[in-house]
Amino acid sequence: MTQKFITHSGIKVDQAACAWLIKRFINPDAELLFVPAQQVLATAASDNAIPYAFGKEIELTYHGDECSFEAFLKYYQLSDNPVLAGLAKIVRSAEILSQQALAPEGAGLEAIAFGLRLQNQSDQKLLEIYQPIFDALYLYCQAKARSNPKH
Repeated sequence: MTQKFITHSGIKVDQAACAWLIKRFINPDAELLFVPAQQVLATAASDNAIPYAFGKEIELTYHGDECSFEAFLKYYQLSDNPVLAGLAKIVRSAEILSQQALAPEGAGLEAIAFGLRLQNQSDQKLLEIYQPIFDALYLYCQAKARSNPKH
């Protein structure tokens, strides 16, 4: 049986980053579902899908100042990966207004995300576009971690 993950349609940075993480580090064969917000929990139950980046009552979502991407890192025991931790700072900085100072790269990522949203692409098409962006950011964070291994 294919593992399914579900979130609301109209994805933004955090949801796209979570989808990238799922496909690259958790389950490359996972099915990603996007439905209107009011249908997320019901569809998750009926389709046996794991909801993420939605509401406060689920585990894989915002907690305090941390974004859903960070919840995934903790839940799937990936928090100790310094490259993913660096990427998480960028995602949080792009996604959460009060966290913009955490990583200056987040402003660029949010600008790209804003422009992508203006193109009115489907969520599946946006994921195709985001995959190489997050692959590149991962390599950037990897190079940064190598050059500064104490941070």
